[in-house]
Amino acid sequence: MTDLAAGPVGGSTTEPRRPDGVTTDPAGSRAPGLLARPWAVRTAEAVVSVVAAFAFALLCTRIDVNPLSRVGQVSGLAMIQKYAALVGLPVLAVLLYTAYKGSVARAQLAQRLVCAAVAGLSTGVVAGGIAVALNGTQWGLGGQEGDPGNLIGMANDMLRGQGVPGVYPPGFPGALAIWSKLFYGGVGGGGYALKDLQLICSALVGPMAYLSWRLLLRPFWALLIAVPSAILFLDPIRPYSHVTMIVMVPMLAGALRELRRAHELSTRSVVLRALGFGGSFGVMFLWYNGWFVWAAPGVFVLTMFVVPWRRGAARLKRALLFLGVTVLTAGVVASPLLYQLVKLGAQAKDRYAYLPVYIDPAYIMGWASDRSGRLTYHDWPWRGELAGQSAYTLLLLAGAALALGLGLRSIAVRTVAATLIGAWLLRFWFASHLAQDKAIQLYPRTTWIILYALMILAVLGLMFAVQRGTSWARTLQRVEDGKPVAGAIRPAVTGRMVAGAVCALALFATMGASWSADRYMPTTDPKAIPDGKSEIIDMGADAWRAHILVNRNGKCPKYDPAGPTDCAPVNYKLKEYNNEPDKGQLWCANVKSEEWALVCGSKRPW
Repeated sequence: MTDLAAGPVGGSTTEPRRPDGVTTDPAGSRAPGLLARPWAVRTAEAVVSVVAAFAFALLCTRIDVNPLSRVGQVSGLAMIQKYAALVGLPVLAVLLYTAYKGSVARAQLAQRLVCAAVAGLSTGVVAGGIAVALNGTQWGLGGQEGDPGNLIGMANDMLRGQGVPGVYPPGFPGALAIWSKLFYGGVGGGGYALKDLQLICSALVGPMAYLSWRLLLRPFWALLIAVPSAILFLDPIRPYSHVTMIVMVPMLAGALRELRRAHELSTRSVVLRALGFGGSFGVMFLWYNGWFVWAAPGVFVLTMFVVPWRRGAARLKRALLFLGVTVLTAGVVASPLLYQLVKLGAQAKDRYAYLPVYIDPAYIMGWASDRSGRLTYHDWPWRGELAGQSAYTLLLLAGAALALGLGLRSIAVRTVAATLIGAWLLRFWFASHLAQDKAIQLYPRTTWIILYALMILAVLGLMFAVQRGTSWARTLQRVEDGKPVAGAIRPAVTGRMVAGAVCALALFATMGASWSADRYMPTTDPKAIPDGKSEIIDMGADAWRAHILVNRNGKCPKYDPAGPTDCAPVNYKLKEYNNEPDKGQLWCANVKSEEWALVCGSKRPW
């Protein structure tokens, strides 16, 4: 029975368990029928999670409200919650029923499938909210402005045969170009294709987060990491970026686990696993490579410690074979971008400053984009009670302390800690050179990966604490006449605890997903509408921009704020932003002209 501990409860004593407490879950083999096969259970988990995400997002496309009215937005969000309740309550009822009335095998199977469904529904709700925000327009968030406009321009360049877009990861622009070619006629259809991919990729974040952590953890613990991180980090405007970060960390831990036990495997198995990990890393690098940069220093050092240098030639050769094939495969797959980075990397300077650049660089508990509305570095972030730190910060640090204190032998804990350290050092390296080099080099984005690492460590710390506590309890419990006395820990009891925890986590998922979707509803604040003069733009501006552009059929969007005949045309000449010359000066977004000298140390260029 899958319980709150890291290992199976009530299973065979011959079941494989890792000494670090992080395991895969072989216990599904005791389920009845076809699902008695481990591969079938894992396949069922993946299918259930993906179908739940896509089906729910598709269901929400049927919601017809005016998203440019706040009343319409509220009605749409409420409709999404109603759908979530109608879909989710029966699923959770099945989980609770099997936990109390079903056999151990059936309860475990239900638990795995329900966890997968909850992971899918969590981001399916977000994608559904974005569908409501874009109701009536065929354009994606951002329209053809800002980063969405840059992505459309990159896709157009690819369709024109101009190749990889500089040092920007070509994965998503390439997918956008292909989708535009297949369904929207190529050049000129990128804006319509972007909406599809924003919804599809947003819905997939939850399943991908859950399934990647299932490589290492039991269903409940994988879900406990996947749902909060997927909802918190999901950016539907660029949904390809953060899913790479979320998936990369467990994949790195999985690869290091295989490296550490390569001597136990056959040569064929070592090569096949290395090809799988290397190919996956290469694809993720093309999809979004920044997270690899931040994690690289710490993971490189950890890898050198994991390689068994002094444990015999045979063991060392097998480990080096796995490492070499993994690195080589990743390099071959990622070679188009690696070539561009070597060729143009020194010329690529990120000089775009926004609110997170102006705040205390040691603050990593929250994020504000360049759509920060009326927030300034004077009033954001909000300070906590203890040396500026909030209770949330202290809880994460307490969980991290448990992980390091109880689970440092775990390769998952070591990988996450190494990732955090590498990102932390690079963050302050680039931030300390900010004034001198006039370059940001994307260092504020380390906020996400550092916070993600702390969230993971907190969950792993809780997992190891519960595991240690249940182990002590079983050691102390008394047995009379061959049966445990009243109050002894039984598999059924822990199964019910997990079922209750999953229900609570599902409620958090619906609440958190609604918060996430609400941020992207079209702005109803006239001062936040981008008119070329406003310097206060909130996150709803991107959805608002999608409603002012002409649809593919030549008609204006249903709820175009300018009226049924006054929408903007498509710009077919969009070009990739790196084509502009480097001016060697910071661009300070969301800063008034008269404040540039105070904030950025220079006058505004116009």
